[in-house]
Amino acid sequence: MVHFDHDDDKPHEECGVFGIYGNHEASLLTALGLHALQHRGQEACGIISFDGKRFPSERHMGMVGEHFGGDLRSRLPGHAAIGHNRYSTQGRPMLRNIQPVFADLAGGGFAVAHNGNLTNARKLRHDLVRDGAIFQSTMDTEVILHLVARSSRANFLGRLVDALAKIEGGYALVGLTGKKLIGARDPVGLRPLVLGRLGDAYVLASETCALDIIGAEFVREIENGEIVVISDKGIESHRFAPARPPSPCVFEYVYFARPDSLVQGRSIYEVRRRMGHQLAMETPCDADVVVPVPDSGVPAALGFSEQSGIPFQMGIIRNHYVGRTFIQPTQVGRQSAISKKHSPNKAVLAGKRVVLVDDSIVRGNTSKKIVQMVRDAGAKEIHFRSASPPIVNPDFYGIDMAAKSELFAAIHTHEEMVRELKVDSLGFLSVPGLYKAIGEPLRNNMAPQFADHCFTGEYPTPLVDYEHDESDKERQLSLLDDA
Repeated sequence: MVHFDHDDDKPHEECGVFGIYGNHEASLLTALGLHALQHRGQEACGIISFDGKRFPSERHMGMVGEHFGGDLRSRLPGHAAIGHNRYSTQGRPMLRNIQPVFADLAGGGFAVAHNGNLTNARKLRHDLVRDGAIFQSTMDTEVILHLVARSSRANFLGRLVDALAKIEGGYALVGLTGKKLIGARDPVGLRPLVLGRLGDAYVLASETCALDIIGAEFVREIENGEIVVISDKGIESHRFAPARPPSPCVFEYVYFARPDSLVQGRSIYEVRRRMGHQLAMETPCDADVVVPVPDSGVPAALGFSEQSGIPFQMGIIRNHYVGRTFIQPTQVGRQSAISKKHSPNKAVLAGKRVVLVDDSIVRGNTSKKIVQMVRDAGAKEIHFRSASPPIVNPDFYGIDMAAKSELFAAIHTHEEMVRELKVDSLGFLSVPGLYKAIGEPLRNNMAPQFADHCFTGEYPTPLVDYEHDESDKERQLSLLDDA
């Protein structure tokens, strides 16, 4: 089942990936890279290295810093390594479902980790099991491993191309063999993957912030439909899908990517600031202070303040040392954790007309609690603003998104949302405004520049599992049944 925190109703990314080849502190650098990508997954983490003979590995529940430190170089030796942070959209949070996954294939060992979701994984898994495959986990990542193993192509690259030709959905993967580090990105470019260089070593990562933390130089983004192969011979590029304009997930700009990362050469921080500018132009109001919902609402709130001239104030203080609410064993414990996570700054809020700015509204549960907290702190008026358009469709490409029947904007009219949130006004950024803030003058309706299906319902790839079994429409499409 999907483990979604109903109180922390933000969209959650499935994971982050990192790989490095050509540095004898590969595992240490991988741990640092995963630490920079911790925001993409906090449930579990894993690293596999290659020491010239073996593939030492460690996989743990919990955060990177809790497990990967100290004598890591002796525990995971080698000049190459790949790592993964997990936030599950597929399979229960158990040890066997932590990536990277590994298998001894006919040509030698192969480890792989991936970020995303395969929209035909259930059908592929059913066919593989019918033909005798034995699965050890409930992750769609293992489907990739089986497809590679069963290919009849002569070399490893050919077998990987065979496997990728059979899968649908959004993914960025890193793989490790005894001779190569491999990166691949789906034909649409939904999930991100970048290439960096650290001296003579090459690095693959989900975001540029992971390159920055180890002092690596950003080289370029891996293209959609591209495989890169890194070895002692250097780096090679191969296409496994026809060239086409990329259509990356727009939520990288809205929420997922760290503010200090670059996506398509654009500063995430600056894009979110411009979202706030555009939001203020589209949904103006009279107020005394602009207050962000921390931390993700801060850049947009700054932009809203700059455009509107309304002073920016930190009216809500977030406690970064409170654990995630879903791990609390009782409802009482959850409610206690929620109240500790955000605290009102009454000196800023009391008697004021407040513009409350957040990055998005998913289920609306957290938004309701935040509004009530601000109201209890003495705010005279509350005007809620979302720096993204209304989310009215679920995602099937690796975002842990609520079913359509639970999406706040999908099941309520605008007036109903105002009443449910108990706010004086409510405003969302428009889809054209979002494109403008990112740097595109207009949305290309024939071939959208970004995967914006959560707002528009226009999915960029076939939804095979949904078409195969329409009863799955209320959950992540390729969620595999637990064994």
